[in-house]
Amino acid sequence: MASGAGATTAAPPVLWGLTRRDVILLGAALVSSAAAGALSIFGVRPVVTFAASTVALAILAAIVSRAVEQVGARLSPGATGVLQASLSNIPEFFVSIFALRAGLMKVVQSALIGSILANLLLVLGLAILAGGIRNGVQRFSSRAPRMIATLLLLAIGALAIPTIANEIHTPASRHTDALDIACTIILLVLFVASIPFFVHSGRTPDGDPGDECGKMTHDPESTSEWSLMLAVVVLAFAGAGAAFVSEWFVDALRPTVAVLGLSEAFTGLVIVAVAGNAIENVVGIRLAVHGKPEYAMSVILNSSLQVAIGLVPILVLVSYFLGGAVLTLVVPPLLIVALALAALLVAFIVFDGESMWLEGAALIGLYGIVAAAFWWG
Repeated sequence: MASGAGATTAAPPVLWGLTRRDVILLGAALVSSAAAGALSIFGVRPVVTFAASTVALAILAAIVSRAVEQVGARLSPGATGVLQASLSNIPEFFVSIFALRAGLMKVVQSALIGSILANLLLVLGLAILAGGIRNGVQRFSSRAPRMIATLLLLAIGALAIPTIANEIHTPASRHTDALDIACTIILLVLFVASIPFFVHSGRTPDGDPGDECGKMTHDPESTSEWSLMLAVVVLAFAGAGAAFVSEWFVDALRPTVAVLGLSEAFTGLVIVAVAGNAIENVVGIRLAVHGKPEYAMSVILNSSLQVAIGLVPILVLVSYFLGGAVLTLVVPPLLIVALALAALLVAFIVFDGESMWLEGAALIGLYGIVAAAFWWG
């Protein structure tokens, strides 16, 4: 593996601290967003609009990640991690909001749970597989992954209890809304309580900031320093763009599902979830390939955790005021089983602080089984 200054030389800025790749990315975002808008306005076939909107959302997610990286460079490494994990869900948040207003509650449920599953199984599996093939057995501190696995199991409990109560018709099943609100408040309290832990534990939540973590704050191929004003402006415009594109995406979603003959559950669980996390997925896998397993674990697992104890409860509460479908924590039991198996398998893999390629293949295999189970709805 290359080392030294030559391996980490930053690309020279070409405009306001933007590298050539930044300029290309911003241009692609403008073109793809404009194309998605034009296709939606002129009523082009929904499948085409859906595909264009998916591409635009993925590019906007990349820009959000890049801008957050630049803002976070002014903060502590741990604070950067919290900021990146939280704001990277902006496109997914807007997609969920518009889908709930359109009454697509099953799609939102499936997409949120699918996002957790895709990161825990598909992305982490690909990262471990690719990193293991490239670097052999990879070692990392297991303290943070174990903590994240614990919190994920708790989040699964917040879904399992209302679901089981509803399935076996306990007295609590007659008060589903109240039980949902109680569970979401508890999850949000834990989410807030976890922030100081991550902020004060370095770039990865292991209490070991170290040299390696400091070097991993930026992608060596795109490192450059933006002004704080530029980073904030880009972040604001990317967030606004995500809001518009999300609406076009959702408008095309239902007709696309009908045309392709897909179930709403499979669409949310696989297509929407993977599309919404495409860029994060690439980042985590690249880090593992470059011999940064600890940072790859942090990025991928934190993404699942933020959705489970942050985004899901926030959307449940917000859905009561949208005027569309109300998001509930009562989900199909099969999804609970899939989430529990995923969290347990990840916990077993990270427990010893090392991973090998076959473990990654096992995670990918479980994701394939889950996706197959929901192909028919």
